[in-house]
Amino acid sequence: MVQRISTGSPFEATFGYSRAVRHEDTVYVSGTTGYDYASMTMPDDVGQQAANALATIDKALREAGSSIQDTVRVVYYVGDRNDVDAVVKAVGPVFKDIRPAASMLIVQMIEAGMKIEIEVTARIGAANS
Repeated sequence: MVQRISTGSPFEATFGYSRAVRHEDTVYVSGTTGYDYASMTMPDDVGQQAANALATIDKALREAGSSIQDTVRVVYYVGDRNDVDAVVKAVGPVFKDIRPAASMLIVQMIEAGMKIEIEVTARIGAANS
């Protein structure tokens, strides 16, 4: 069984991807930026962008029958190495007890206002094992 989850982002339709794809007990969440879908804006603060990205990721995971607590792998793409401390401050409290495998890369973002992109892989039930 494959389940595709969409958040309604215009990028999903334009680029041709799903926010998340569930295959059996694994959920793959696409790279997610800090866009605030409630206000339809991109905040300037990288910490807020990271928090927004994690909220979007958790929403997609929940739709797939999982949650952020089931994360087994996380990859951070950061646009400026000077933002690393702010990113760690934003994501550390979320993942400090989950402790997924992780990577952080400094990259050139697709749009100037984007400062971080986060992707995760989750295994349904991982939090309980």
